[in-house]
Amino acid sequence: MQHVLITGANRGIGLELARQLKQVRYKIIAICRQPSDELEALGIRIESGIELTDRADLEALASRLEGTRLDLLINNAGVLRSSSMDGIEDQLDDFRLQFEVNSLAPLRLTRALLGHLNEGAKVVIITSRMGSIADNTSGGQYAYRMSKAAVNTAGVLLAHELKDRGIVVGLLHPGYVRTGMTTAKGRRM
Repeated sequence: MQHVLITGANRGIGLELARQLKQVRYKIIAICRQPSDELEALGIRIESGIELTDRADLEALASRLEGTRLDLLINNAGVLRSSSMDGIEDQLDDFRLQFEVNSLAPLRLTRALLGHLNEGAKVVIITSRMGSIADNTSGGQYAYRMSKAAVNTAGVLLAHELKDRGIVVGLLHPGYVRTGMTTAKGRRM
Protein backbone atom coordinates (compact mmCIF):
# COMPACT_ATOMS: atom_id res chain seq x y z
CA MET A 1 0.00 0.00 0.00
CA GLN A 2 1.36 3.42 -0.90
CA HIS A 3 1.68 6.17 1.71
CA VAL A 4 0.65 9.75 1.01
CA LEU A 5 0.95 12.82 3.21
CA ILE A 6 -1.41 15.73 2.48
CA THR A 7 -1.15 19.18 4.06
CA GLY A 8 -4.22 21.34 4.58
CA ALA A 9 -6.30 18.17 4.61
CA ASN A 10 -9.02 19.38 6.97
CA ARG A 11 -11.09 21.10 4.26
CA GLY A 12 -11.36 22.03 0.60
CA ILE A 13 -9.01 20.49 -1.92
CA GLY A 14 -6.93 18.69 0.73
CA LEU A 15 -9.99 16.98 2.20
CA GLU A 16 -11.21 15.93 -1.23
CA LEU A 17 -7.78 14.56 -2.14
CA ALA A 18 -7.81 12.54 1.10
CA ARG A 19 -11.27 11.17 0.27
CA GLN A 20 -10.37 10.19 -3.27
CA LEU A 21 -6.96 8.73 -2.46
CA LYS A 22 -8.47 6.66 0.35
CA GLN A 23 -10.91 5.19 -2.18
CA VAL A 24 -8.01 3.96 -4.30
CA ARG A 25 -6.37 2.46 -1.21
CA TYR A 26 -3.61 4.88 -0.34
CA LYS A 27 -2.60 4.96 3.31
CA ILE A 28 -3.11 8.62 4.17
CA ILE A 29 -1.49 10.94 6.68
CA ALA A 30 -3.51 14.13 6.92
CA ILE A 31 -1.72 17.22 8.20
CA CYS A 32 -3.61 20.21 9.59
CA ARG A 33 -3.67 22.71 12.38
CA GLN A 34 -7.11 21.54 13.50
CA PRO A 35 -9.05 18.57 12.12
CA SER A 36 -12.57 18.98 10.82
CA ASP A 37 -15.43 16.57 11.52
CA GLU A 38 -15.32 15.59 7.83
CA LEU A 39 -11.65 14.70 8.04
CA GLU A 40 -12.08 12.70 11.24
CA ALA A 41 -14.96 10.78 9.63
CA LEU A 42 -12.54 9.40 7.01
CA GLY A 43 -10.86 7.19 9.63
CA ILE A 44 -7.34 8.03 8.46
CA ARG A 45 -4.20 9.04 10.34
CA ILE A 46 -4.39 12.71 11.29
CA GLU A 47 -1.44 14.72 12.53
CA SER A 48 -3.00 17.90 13.86
CA GLY A 49 -1.58 20.89 15.63
CA ILE A 50 0.96 21.32 12.86
CA GLU A 51 1.83 24.88 11.91
CA LEU A 52 3.70 24.60 8.64
CA THR A 53 5.48 27.91 9.26
CA ASP A 54 7.00 26.68 12.53
CA ARG A 55 10.37 24.92 12.43
CA ALA A 56 9.76 23.05 15.69
CA ASP A 57 6.43 21.70 14.38
CA LEU A 58 8.10 20.48 11.18
CA GLU A 59 10.86 18.78 13.15
CA ALA A 60 8.31 17.21 15.51
CA LEU A 61 6.29 15.95 12.55
CA ALA A 62 9.38 14.37 11.00
CA SER A 63 10.08 12.65 14.34
CA ARG A 64 6.49 11.40 14.67
CA LEU A 65 6.79 9.90 11.20
CA GLU A 66 9.89 7.91 12.22
CA GLY A 67 9.90 4.67 10.22
CA THR A 68 7.21 5.87 7.79
CA ARG A 69 8.15 5.90 4.12
CA LEU A 70 6.24 8.22 1.81
CA ASP A 71 5.45 7.60 -1.84
CA LEU A 72 3.57 10.85 -2.35
CA LEU A 73 3.83 14.21 -0.60
CA ILE A 74 1.09 16.70 -1.46
CA ASN A 75 1.82 20.28 -0.39
CA ASN A 76 -1.71 21.61 -0.50
CA ALA A 77 -2.08 24.02 2.44
CA GLY A 78 -2.53 27.61 1.37
CA VAL A 79 -3.74 31.04 2.38
CA LEU A 80 -5.54 33.69 0.34
CA ARG A 81 -5.94 37.15 1.84
CA SER A 82 -7.11 40.04 -0.26
CA SER A 83 -4.36 42.52 -1.11
CA SER A 84 -3.78 45.51 -3.32
CA MET A 85 -1.06 48.00 -4.14
CA ASP A 86 -3.04 50.82 -2.54
CA GLY A 87 -3.19 49.08 0.83
CA ILE A 88 0.23 47.46 0.84
CA GLU A 89 1.53 49.28 3.92
CA ASP A 90 -1.47 48.12 5.95
CA GLN A 91 -1.35 44.60 4.49
CA LEU A 92 2.29 43.65 5.04
CA ASP A 93 1.40 41.02 7.65
CA ASP A 94 -0.98 39.39 5.15
CA PHE A 95 1.75 39.49 2.48
CA ARG A 96 4.22 37.83 4.83
CA LEU A 97 1.72 35.17 5.90
CA GLN A 98 0.94 34.23 2.31
CA PHE A 99 4.64 33.95 1.47
CA GLU A 100 5.29 31.88 4.59
CA VAL A 101 2.42 29.44 3.93
CA ASN A 102 2.14 29.41 0.13
CA SER A 103 5.81 29.72 -0.86
CA LEU A 104 8.10 28.68 1.96
CA ALA A 105 6.06 25.99 3.73
CA PRO A 106 6.11 23.53 0.79
CA LEU A 107 9.86 23.94 0.49
CA ARG A 108 10.45 23.64 4.23
CA LEU A 109 8.15 20.62 4.64
CA THR A 110 9.69 18.82 1.69
CA ARG A 111 13.13 19.44 3.19
CA ALA A 112 12.00 18.24 6.63
CA LEU A 113 10.57 15.02 5.16
CA LEU A 114 13.31 14.21 2.64
CA GLY A 115 14.47 11.31 4.77
CA HIS A 116 10.97 9.82 4.59
CA LEU A 117 10.60 9.99 0.81
CA ASN A 118 11.12 6.72 -1.03
CA GLU A 119 13.30 6.70 -4.10
CA GLY A 120 10.91 7.36 -6.96
CA ALA A 121 8.48 9.24 -4.70
CA LYS A 122 6.45 12.16 -6.00
CA VAL A 123 6.23 15.63 -4.50
CA VAL A 124 3.21 17.67 -5.54
CA ILE A 125 2.74 21.36 -4.93
CA ILE A 126 -0.78 22.66 -5.38
CA THR A 127 -0.30 26.01 -7.02
CA SER A 128 -2.52 28.37 -8.94
CA ARG A 129 -2.68 29.85 -12.38
CA MET A 130 -2.73 33.14 -10.49
CA GLY A 131 1.02 32.63 -10.01
CA SER A 132 1.64 32.72 -13.74
CA ILE A 133 3.37 35.84 -14.99
CA ALA A 134 2.41 35.19 -18.61
CA ASP A 135 -1.23 34.42 -17.80
CA ASN A 136 -1.92 37.39 -15.52
CA THR A 137 -4.66 39.17 -17.41
CA SER A 138 -6.58 40.70 -14.53
CA GLY A 139 -4.08 41.97 -11.93
CA GLY A 140 -5.01 42.32 -8.25
CA GLN A 141 -4.41 39.93 -5.36
CA TYR A 142 -0.76 40.95 -5.18
CA ALA A 143 0.32 38.83 -2.22
CA TYR A 144 -1.36 35.62 -3.37
CA ARG A 145 -0.12 35.94 -6.95
CA MET A 146 3.42 36.76 -5.83
CA SER A 147 3.46 33.86 -3.34
CA LYS A 148 2.28 31.40 -5.98
CA ALA A 149 4.85 32.66 -8.51
CA ALA A 150 7.50 32.04 -5.84
CA VAL A 151 6.30 28.51 -5.09
CA ASN A 152 6.32 27.75 -8.82
CA THR A 153 9.99 28.68 -8.86
CA ALA A 154 10.61 26.58 -5.74
CA GLY A 155 8.95 23.60 -7.43
CA VAL A 156 11.23 23.86 -10.45
CA LEU A 157 14.28 24.13 -8.18
CA LEU A 158 13.16 21.08 -6.18
CA ALA A 159 12.64 19.11 -9.39
CA HIS A 160 16.25 19.74 -10.39
CA GLU A 161 17.60 18.98 -6.93
CA LEU A 162 15.62 15.76 -6.36
CA LYS A 163 16.00 14.38 -9.88
CA ASP A 164 19.06 12.26 -9.01
CA ARG A 165 17.03 10.51 -6.28
CA GLY A 166 14.34 9.66 -8.83
CA ILE A 167 11.86 11.94 -7.06
CA VAL A 168 9.50 13.74 -9.40
CA VAL A 169 8.12 17.16 -8.50
CA GLY A 170 4.84 18.36 -9.99
CA LEU A 171 3.16 21.74 -9.84
CA LEU A 172 -0.60 21.34 -10.18
CA HIS A 173 -3.25 23.98 -10.74
CA PRO A 174 -6.60 22.46 -9.73
CA GLY A 175 -8.66 25.17 -11.42
CA TYR A 176 -11.07 27.60 -9.85
CA VAL A 177 -12.88 25.29 -7.46
CA ARG A 178 -15.58 25.89 -4.89
CA THR A 179 -13.89 25.88 -1.48
CA GLY A 180 -13.82 27.97 1.66
CA MET A 181 -10.78 29.79 0.28
CA THR A 182 -12.78 30.97 -2.74
CA THR A 183 -15.80 31.77 -0.51
CA ALA A 184 -17.74 28.96 -2.20
CA LYS A 185 -17.28 30.44 -5.67
CA GLY A 186 -15.85 28.44 -8.54
CA ARG A 187 -16.66 25.01 -9.90
CA ARG A 188 -17.64 22.01 -7.82
CA MET A 189 -14.93 19.48 -7.01
